[in-house]
Amino acid sequence: MNSLTILGGGNTAFAVAANLSLRGFEVTLCEIPSFAWTLEPIRATQTIRLDGVAERGAARMAHVTTDFKEALSANELALLIVPAYAHKPFAAACAPHLRAGQIVVMTPGTLGTLEFARMLREAGVAGVTLAESDTAPYVCRKVAPDAAHIWGVVSGLGVGVFPATESERVAAALREVFTVDGRNGSASAVRLYRNVLECGLSAMNPVVHPAGVLMNAGRIEYARGDFYFYEEGVTPAVCDVIEALDEERRAIGKALGFDLLPVDEAFHAAGFGPKGDLWATINGSRMLTQLRAPGAVNTRWLTEDVPYGLAAWASLADQLGIATPVMDALVKLGLIVTHLDGKATGRGVEELGIAGMNREEMLTYVTVGEVRQNV
Repeated sequence: MNSLTILGGGNTAFAVAANLSLRGFEVTLCEIPSFAWTLEPIRATQTIRLDGVAERGAARMAHVTTDFKEALSANELALLIVPAYAHKPFAAACAPHLRAGQIVVMTPGTLGTLEFARMLREAGVAGVTLAESDTAPYVCRKVAPDAAHIWGVVSGLGVGVFPATESERVAAALREVFTVDGRNGSASAVRLYRNVLECGLSAMNPVVHPAGVLMNAGRIEYARGDFYFYEEGVTPAVCDVIEALDEERRAIGKALGFDLLPVDEAFHAAGFGPKGDLWATINGSRMLTQLRAPGAVNTRWLTEDVPYGLAAWASLADQLGIATPVMDALVKLGLIVTHLDGKATGRGVEELGIAGMNREEMLTYVTVGEVRQNV
């Protein structure tokens, strides 16, 4: 595949679109109409300026649009690169225009494929393959309305596919797209999980962000984020809380038959930093230690990673009978400081389309893509 569609207009969407365009891909960039303003700075030139450790230069898009019919008819592969709270509106916008055989990949997903699959099923759309990654492919930011910067490229992008029977087909497509270093044509960064449940439980943002932000809330509000989040904010005490949360995440995985990597090993495996305990890996990371803290507590590191990450995991844990007191506490605190309604925001087993399923039924569902109740 030398052409693809990227859905989204934020930091990572711009960086991925620009990097792939400079590598020779024909890229269609599409944003939801209510966020058309994100594309306005590049509409006239259709060009994104990119700098950093990957490709560099002026990257020209093949198409820039808010027309989902146009964007999805152009290519077989679409990368959905938006915050988790945008998955639902994007799924609704995509559903009328998707066709059997197409692939939609969320980077990252945090179980978002299951909500997307439920919405497609309810809309009567069949034959679309969904996938999600465990992290974003780059550590990056927009540095101007028409420019992005990439500080780091992950060396291990984990991918789960729904249904899992389509895993090799999706991996073959993505291995052409994501490499450790596009300029030097090095080996693919893509590795497969057994299914989207294993992948969604392996996402690292909900493990690190909520504890880091909540335990630095005073400093964030006072300094308005004027400090280095990982280097200064993720101290040994913060790491202790993160690791306690991580034990609960891994217990959920174990109940489903997964041996999930501990957070420190996962960060190292993805190429974020050197091997060691979590504090050593983070503080030895060239890409992470360059990132500033969010400018306010009401950041997507809470508004996304609490209701769409931790709360989804906690809901799954409840259904499996797993106790998650640290996770539950962080969810409660996160909802308080963001003033979000936990019942109206985020996703749990109902939104994921797996309510009432036992372990075997869940695993069958994510493997074959069909709801099959055990009798």
